[in-house]
Amino acid sequence: MGKSTEQKFWDLLKEQSSLEEAIGLMAWDMRTKAPKKGMDHRSEVIGMLSQKVHALKTSNEMKEYIVDLKSPAEPGILRDAVLEAEETYNMTTKIPADLYKKFVTVQTKAESVWIEAKEKNDFESFRPYLEELVNFNRQFASCWGYEDHPYDALLHQYEPGMTVKKLDEVFPPLREALTSLLTQIQQAPRQPDPSVLHGHFPKMMQEAFSEEVLKRMNYDFEAGRLDETVHPFAIGLNIGDVRVTTKYDETDFRTAVFGTIHEGGHALYEQNIDPQLAFTPLATGTSMGIHESQSLFWENFVARSRSFWLNHYQLFQDHAPERFKQISFEDFYRAINEVKPSLIRIEADELTYSLHIMIRYELEKGLINGDLEAADLPERWNQKMKDYLGVVPPTNSEGVLQDIHWAGGDFGYFPSYALGYMYAAQLNHVMRESLDVDTAMEKGDFAQIQQWLTQNIHRYGKRKKPLEILQDVTGEGLNPSYLIEYLTKKYKHIYQF
Repeated sequence: MGKSTEQKFWDLLKEQSSLEEAIGLMAWDMRTKAPKKGMDHRSEVIGMLSQKVHALKTSNEMKEYIVDLKSPAEPGILRDAVLEAEETYNMTTKIPADLYKKFVTVQTKAESVWIEAKEKNDFESFRPYLEELVNFNRQFASCWGYEDHPYDALLHQYEPGMTVKKLDEVFPPLREALTSLLTQIQQAPRQPDPSVLHGHFPKMMQEAFSEEVLKRMNYDFEAGRLDETVHPFAIGLNIGDVRVTTKYDETDFRTAVFGTIHEGGHALYEQNIDPQLAFTPLATGTSMGIHESQSLFWENFVARSRSFWLNHYQLFQDHAPERFKQISFEDFYRAINEVKPSLIRIEADELTYSLHIMIRYELEKGLINGDLEAADLPERWNQKMKDYLGVVPPTNSEGVLQDIHWAGGDFGYFPSYALGYMYAAQLNHVMRESLDVDTAMEKGDFAQIQQWLTQNIHRYGKRKKPLEILQDVTGEGLNPSYLIEYLTKKYKHIYQF
């Protein structure tokens, strides 16, 4: 007896998932350990495998299985997998296979070129690749289609349902609240002393502390690992292999510690997806915004909280050089929460962080619209940094070249960071209605918190849409007021204004 249509569908998804895992493993290797001379060859391999995945997603077999299994469809994993495969099919078939292969090849090479360009402060060496990637994304937007704005088509890839219109409604009031708070903080008479955090902190000691915190967060090291890279990221190869990377700065331990916790939040999401979703397109986060809500929840609402450090400060001192053991708890807590406009997004404080995102969002809109070209980016970037944050990057390495996202061809991704922050604040508010979060953090017991996140978010993978999760968990749609309230309360206390 031959295989049923349903079994053939699962087999096709498994083949597709297996190839994507291989691509992911090669991508992780290229960003961490791979020899430089093998990059071009590896780029070609990834391009060919990506073309194969593209072919599977758009095959006649996939189309037939979707038609046969879609109706009548009973609620369950099969139905959800079919609907997800259908959406992917519809989106993917609109992109010609040869165009996609060219994009992946350029994208893979661009990441390698970006690393060197950043090291050498050489925007011009990276610009040709960036121009190609912008052009690819303009073509993708045209292929996918949109109603009001070409950027909407790109937003949908990362945050389904999000549009320029909605972002342009949410961002201005958030920006106004953040800049108002920033002014009050800068004028406050009692400022933290960040110099207490300065000093040599060996990488090995940072790594030991970071690993211990990840373990306490319930990150499963039997299902993952921690490595070093230029730009931190987490990657889920499968539910049993979710890897975290970080960047160490021996002159500022905060880069690695908070960066590792941030990526650990992403990893916890992927490690706690329902195992039944393995080898299906549902075995991943539902959107970049919800994914970012998890990383920002752990980085900011947990790891920058007073309650967290009441328990972990002694652990930190046990792993720190001697000079750090002389810092009082209050001075340390206020210093790690200093608000000061900075050049680097991933090192930004939690209050000014979203302003970095708004800058990138506006530049991306201009690039995709055609109102802005890649050659204009360094000057426009510096002007917006001055207008929004009052600082100007002295080099392109600290400015327009600092993020990997454009080198990866990821346009439409950046707004997810600010959306994730708003989601996190809203989820944090609701979590605290049923859990004594502060007491749990003071005890170093994160099991209840992790269980709540898994129960309400992680286990569903991609079975629920982002705004569906938000509505089900909080009882309302996106509401930025929770983030504004959180930041206002916290920083009024720290800065005493």
